[in-house]
Amino acid sequence: MKTPWTASFFYFLALFALGFVLGTLRVVFVAPQIGELFAISLELPLMLGASWVICLRLLRQATFLLTRKNLWIFGGSAFAYLMIAEWWVAVSIIKISMGAYFTHFATWPGMIGLAGQIVFGLLPRLSWKHTLKMDEDYRGIR
Repeated sequence: MKTPWTASFFYFLALFALGFVLGTLRVVFVAPQIGELFAISLELPLMLGASWVICLRLLRQATFLLTRKNLWIFGGSAFAYLMIAEWWVAVSIIKISMGAYFTHFATWPGMIGLAGQIVFGLLPRLSWKHTLKMDEDYRGIR
């Protein structure tokens, strides 16, 4: 990855695809059996674990300097891409009203999901020290 923007797009794309599959399985099969709150609580660790693995892989492949600014760009833009894509799918494809989409964030499942999405966005910045321990050269991290 040559820029944090490119890395963030691939980070978003990989997790959005996985989230689409797991979210569909959650809504169709798991939530009707155990409820939305518990279904989200089961899905979240899987998504965050996958986020961590993908984030570390992209950081190790990065050819841009891993400065604080670039890591914030990486995570922040991935978070923005994710929120825009989720909103677009909810409003355009699932046909949820704009009000219902935003009101969902006031429910426990919505808050837990949003918290997971925020952690997804913070992982590039939070995981750079872990990447340093795994690499011998520091590639300009400051």
